[in-house]
Amino acid sequence: MTSELVTDRHLCRKAMIYIRQSTANQVVTNQESLRLQYALRQRASDLGWDDANIEVVDVDLGLSGSTLSHREGFKDVIARVTLGEVGIILSYEVTRLARNCTDWYPLLDLCGFRQCLIGDRDGIYDPGSANGRLLLGLKGTISEVELHTLRGRLTAGLLNKAKRGELALLLPAGLERDTNGIVHKDPNQEVQDRVSLIFTTFLDLGSAGKVMRRFRDHALTLPRRDRFGEIVWRAPTAGMLTAILKNPAYAGAFVYGRTRSCHSTYANGKLMTERCPMSEWKIVVKDRYPIYLDWERFEQVQAMLRDNHAEYQRNKTRGVPRDGAAVLQGIVWCGQCGHKMAVQYKNANSYVCNYLLRSQGGQLCQHLPADLIDARVVEAFLEAIGPAELEAWARAKHARQQTRDATNRAEAQQVERLRYQALLAERQYNRVDPDNRLIAAELERRWETALRELRQAEEALARRQAEACKPEALTSEEQNDFLALGARLPEIWQRPQVDRESKKALLRSLIDKVILQRVTRDRITIRIVWRGGEISQLEVEPRVHAGSALSRGAEMEARVLELARQGIDDITIAGILTQEGHHSARCNHVPARTVQLIRQRHRVLHDARSIRERHISGWLTIAKVAQCLQVSTSWVKRRIHSGVINVQRDPHDKRFLFPDTEESIAALHELKSGERDHLVIAPRANK
Repeated sequence: MTSELVTDRHLCRKAMIYIRQSTANQVVTNQESLRLQYALRQRASDLGWDDANIEVVDVDLGLSGSTLSHREGFKDVIARVTLGEVGIILSYEVTRLARNCTDWYPLLDLCGFRQCLIGDRDGIYDPGSANGRLLLGLKGTISEVELHTLRGRLTAGLLNKAKRGELALLLPAGLERDTNGIVHKDPNQEVQDRVSLIFTTFLDLGSAGKVMRRFRDHALTLPRRDRFGEIVWRAPTAGMLTAILKNPAYAGAFVYGRTRSCHSTYANGKLMTERCPMSEWKIVVKDRYPIYLDWERFEQVQAMLRDNHAEYQRNKTRGVPRDGAAVLQGIVWCGQCGHKMAVQYKNANSYVCNYLLRSQGGQLCQHLPADLIDARVVEAFLEAIGPAELEAWARAKHARQQTRDATNRAEAQQVERLRYQALLAERQYNRVDPDNRLIAAELERRWETALRELRQAEEALARRQAEACKPEALTSEEQNDFLALGARLPEIWQRPQVDRESKKALLRSLIDKVILQRVTRDRITIRIVWRGGEISQLEVEPRVHAGSALSRGAEMEARVLELARQGIDDITIAGILTQEGHHSARCNHVPARTVQLIRQRHRVLHDARSIRERHISGWLTIAKVAQCLQVSTSWVKRRIHSGVINVQRDPHDKRFLFPDTEESIAALHELKSGERDHLVIAPRANK
């Protein structure tokens, strides 16, 4: 079989035979198609090529032709064509070369420029001619459309089967499909109980990380499927627990379309995928599988997982309650800019809104004291708690006890499984010939390992049972009092047994968010949004550094002057101002000292005689003595305090006074020069 398009120019170059199958399964099963492709070598010989110039390229077997990046064989063919080494490219179908026009048309342009022919089972084509390019272009377009048609047909059938919930997806550990396609729970009771324990423990603790630590503390493992679909037991990790908690199959639901393709690709050309939120799942068929928890509790678990995701600024979630001193961590919002506030523990506990500072380089929005706000919100929370919430606490305690019992049962089941494995290893060791040391040594090692794991599990179980016999932090009498009297809740709140994480979790059970806004420097408004939509409006008055920062500071100052001019004493004025709702910068009342300072600053004095004279005729103050002696005032004070200068404080003027006489000044000079080591000053006579 020859062609008029084949010339000596083509025959002196290579004939490249490109062979490709789309998947590895096709390479194994579609053997006849593979034979037809390798038979193209005879086709090249019939066209006139020598066997030495015929080259088979089968590097891309098992690779899809939808992209070019991962097909090294096709890249090699293009490189050889570019160098002018190829006279013809043979393929059983042109669809083997490329399945998209993005890769197909550059190949046609290159082959036309280098005068390289393209051939398939239908004929030989010259990409450099108009007719050849037209036919090859149509075949390339048809192959691309065919790919989309096949994919669409397969996808439509898959979606139709998924809508009925009959699509056989891979089941997680704890569920298995029988030969009739019916899904049952795993017959292994330990697997069932362990999966149930994961959900009950998470609902009790509220965090996947806490569940992982609880399981590791009790040396509990997780059932997982290996690559062959068999159940294996692994040490728990946060990723394993999250995958189990997010799997809707445990809630009895068949779900298709939990992920979607991104625009990005991996290095091998495969599209990246990302998880879709529950609202965007394509197909959800409930009640298809046996359930480990109902759908309502599954949705509660998903809401808790989303809420625990602590990327506050992006996800607007509250995060997991932690051990920080600020009890409103994660639920505080800024009343000015509307962003979530962060917690700062530098110098003092504070709530800080620094979103605009970090994102736009602006100013700090708000910086508020945390302790004062926390105390006011906790007070409102304790006032809002009623008997229903206390009964809920009792139910939660009962649920925790059930979780504890389930954990103990899981440990006992694990010990039973390890005991069986140890007995199995012993039987295997006893069956082997002792002289066959290559096998006996390995079986002996396995037996010892199984016994070691069994002993560790038994010791951990015994230790846990001993700890369970210890009395609880709260006695039964205290628990009954707690349930009976809501008035005692503030007292229990302050007990050291109640940690900060529990307090925060308790607050979040009723409070959705807290919005803070500083109205004035000494007044902060607190808006509590309760679960259910109710809103409470509160206020706190933080301390300020000066009376001028008080919103009613000017009013209080005017009132002080008014009352002082009426001859009222400072203590009475302080009581009147406190009753009128005034307070000082650092106290929640008005001290008499604050009244005195305001009055003296404005020169409103009750008794003019109480003013000390600045200069007293015939007497010298410490400052005047220091000036006369040309020493510092501290020099004089040190000698007064040490007793070198014996002088008494004047009872009327409340100062140390020295006679303004030549004898007194001369005596002070002698004391300075060292000629005198002691000096006695006579006091001033009382008026």
